[in-house]
Amino acid sequence: MIETLKTLCSLSGVSSFEDEVRDHIRKRVEPYADSIRIDALGNLIVFKRGAKPTGNKLMLCAHMDEVGLIVKSVTEEGFLKFGCVGGIDRRILLGKEVAVGEKRIPGVIGLKAIHLTTAEERKKVPKLTDFYIDIGAKNRDKALSRVEPGDCAVFASDAVEFGSGMLKAKAIDDRVGCAVMVKLLEEDLPMDCTFVFSVMEEVGCRGAFGAAFSVTPEIALLLEGTTSADVPTLTEDRQVCWPGKGPVLAWMDGGAIYDRALFERLRALAEENGLPWQMKHYVSGGTDGQAIQRTKAGVRVGGISAAVRYLHAPNSVCSISDVEQMLALARLFIQDTAKG
Repeated sequence: MIETLKTLCSLSGVSSFEDEVRDHIRKRVEPYADSIRIDALGNLIVFKRGAKPTGNKLMLCAHMDEVGLIVKSVTEEGFLKFGCVGGIDRRILLGKEVAVGEKRIPGVIGLKAIHLTTAEERKKVPKLTDFYIDIGAKNRDKALSRVEPGDCAVFASDAVEFGSGMLKAKAIDDRVGCAVMVKLLEEDLPMDCTFVFSVMEEVGCRGAFGAAFSVTPEIALLLEGTTSADVPTLTEDRQVCWPGKGPVLAWMDGGAIYDRALFERLRALAEENGLPWQMKHYVSGGTDGQAIQRTKAGVRVGGISAAVRYLHAPNSVCSISDVEQMLALARLFIQDTAKG
């Protein structure tokens, strides 16, 4: 499981540029699938028959995309000006390594040196327009020979196990959900399941809405990475959830109130099988659930997440045990749903 997650996190998949992730997942799950299709938006929709024929009753969903940058223009000096794709905190940008475009041109995010700033400037977070990507080009023409406006840039980061059972990587949100679904697809299932690897979640849950409209499930299970915020600078009531304390069961976030019966069933399954679980202590964030829930006549939505530190940053951190338990609970949920 953890090797699958590390591999997925190493791939580039900024919102609307998910091709590399989609191609890898498609190649890996094709031997286990009964049907695979890519819809107009780029969602990868995989159907696998199980022991019990239930059609499209259950859909599992995880998004392939990650936050990143997009080149907007090139200066005469050869620096790349950029915008953010998805929610990125400007405070984490300076000095970070990126890979630009399909050729993965190496670059570094730059900013005016602190020695040249005024006391007043040092009190403020720099504007996005103050940053640039340095790819080592001599001038604009040299830069344009390697990249062009519209190219995306992804954070360059290695997936590394460290500490007491922790993983550091980019894009854990939501390659963790993708990894769980890949592993489930490789198993024999107790019922028919449709797996949606969605696109463009980070820019408004655009892919999941179209996928759910097409699949028309009765129940959807969201598999996600969610912000933990268990850091010393926050009081306990604002820490949200904690890596290492088990999967996070979704009951409410910034975009959806989840199906109460599904929440209670997930909680019961965890407790009956000795799996730790937790809830968010502070309502924050959102998932594809907000789009799926409102599709057609409505869809019952449940969610299982892994608590992730430093979400939407070049390096995020999660607990490996949480990831394994997330897979175990999703497997139990499918088994339980097959009985209904």
